[in-house]
Amino acid sequence: MWRLRTLASQILLGVLGILLATVVIGGLLDIHLTRRSLDQQYEERARVAAVVVADIPEVESAVVAGDPRRILPGLAAHIATTSGATYVVVTNRDGVRFSHPNPLLIGRRLEEPLAVLDGQDHVGIDHGSLGRSANGKAPIFDAAGRVVGQVSVGILETEVASQVAEQAKAIMFYSALALALGAAVSLLMARAVKRVTFGLELREIASLLQEREAMLHGIREGVIGADSRGRVTLVNNEARRLLGITNNATGKLLTESIEPGRLRDVLTGSSPGADQTVITSDALLVVNRRPVVIGGRDVGSVVTLRDRTELEALVRRMNAVTGLANALRAQEHEFTNRLHVIAGLLDLGEADEARQYLDLIIEDHLVSAEDLRSRISPPVVAALLLAKLAVATERGIQLQISEDAHLDAPDADPLTLMTVIANLVDNAMDAVADQPEPREVLVSLSDDEELRIRVSDNGPGVPAESVADIFTDGYSTKPPRGDLRRGIGLALVQRLVHRAGGSISVGAPPGGCFEVVLPLTAAREATATPLIGATTGRPAS
Repeated sequence: MWRLRTLASQILLGVLGILLATVVIGGLLDIHLTRRSLDQQYEERARVAAVVVADIPEVESAVVAGDPRRILPGLAAHIATTSGATYVVVTNRDGVRFSHPNPLLIGRRLEEPLAVLDGQDHVGIDHGSLGRSANGKAPIFDAAGRVVGQVSVGILETEVASQVAEQAKAIMFYSALALALGAAVSLLMARAVKRVTFGLELREIASLLQEREAMLHGIREGVIGADSRGRVTLVNNEARRLLGITNNATGKLLTESIEPGRLRDVLTGSSPGADQTVITSDALLVVNRRPVVIGGRDVGSVVTLRDRTELEALVRRMNAVTGLANALRAQEHEFTNRLHVIAGLLDLGEADEARQYLDLIIEDHLVSAEDLRSRISPPVVAALLLAKLAVATERGIQLQISEDAHLDAPDADPLTLMTVIANLVDNAMDAVADQPEPREVLVSLSDDEELRIRVSDNGPGVPAESVADIFTDGYSTKPPRGDLRRGIGLALVQRLVHRAGGSISVGAPPGGCFEVVLPLTAAREATATPLIGATTGRPAS
């Protein structure tokens, strides 16, 4: 039945139960302490009265003489009336009563031995013949200081009980008032909880929490929540994987879990913007940070991370296929023109001229391909350069491979070389595409003492103020082209070069010049497979 009740009613009943138990226990304890305190007060009153009576000379002399004139009963009754005591009993050393409220007991011995034979006062609760009473006893001394008798003064429990009842009424009144106030506060608290929880019950809240955890850790996007101070409030498993977070980041600042750099700037909001591209050591991420504002107050932020590594690689490979298709189309166009020339010569009956022209074409093509193949050892790199030559010709750009270019580098990773060369060459061709003729791009390769890749052009070059930004993830001066993200190529090149222990430098205008230097000894070990697969087409940068 408790489970079937609403959350508000459970809170109300629980608080009321606690208040009721507290008030009842507190009231009973208060009544008990009050009764005990009153008992002590009346015991002290009875003791003081007994001491006063014991110090009366007439009482001492009457006890010593055996009260022959019977003055003690009247005196005791008078003292009891004036002091408010219930009884005043005077006995001798042997316990024989000289006074008592019940005249039939005068002259009889006490049932218990005298308590004051030790010469001390005594107090306590006495269950005597008159009932329960607060009792005080004092010794009677003779002139020699010997105990010759006892005075016992008692106040019956009825007087104590009457005061306890009055005190209990006050306690009950204040307890009822506290209970009523607690009930009102409990009702307000129950309504407030119901409003805050949108009327959801405990089982519904638990179900929502389970669904939230399942959703956060089940989706393939990273999610990070932070409060207004920048402390992490939640981080799901995908975010931990993408960011390489191994410690418990909850409750800590993002700056404590993420190394300094562009990634941390984007996550903390230092680098604002929507859908920003960030390259890590293992992935290409699209990061989106949104502030959370409730009631006009900033309560934190939510960061989502999407892994675009595979998708970006597919887009670039598709673009590479498009680039190869363009290169083939350019070659087809050139071959078609040459076939027309050959056909014209044959129509004119100039068979010898046609054969000479055909031999010249074959020799020129073979020389170009064989020359590259003889100087550039990795076949994929040579093929990449041939494709770029065809694309450059189609775009009206003079792409030249320096005459002293040579590349053996058997330990170098060809995929890394293709990524570096492809991005630098494409950037150079894009830089001169809108320039007046001649539009020239020069590629130099060497691996004498270290592996050097140099790509220069006669374009506008890189301004000095932009050198620090061109290697930043997402930075680009070119407009987006379809779904292909800009600002990735040079950032990727820099990471690959630094991972290999090399360096990349930018020349000052006029003209653009990028030079990459890689150590030969660490080329194979330090150079890993690129984050985004190398292309032979036109990767954006």
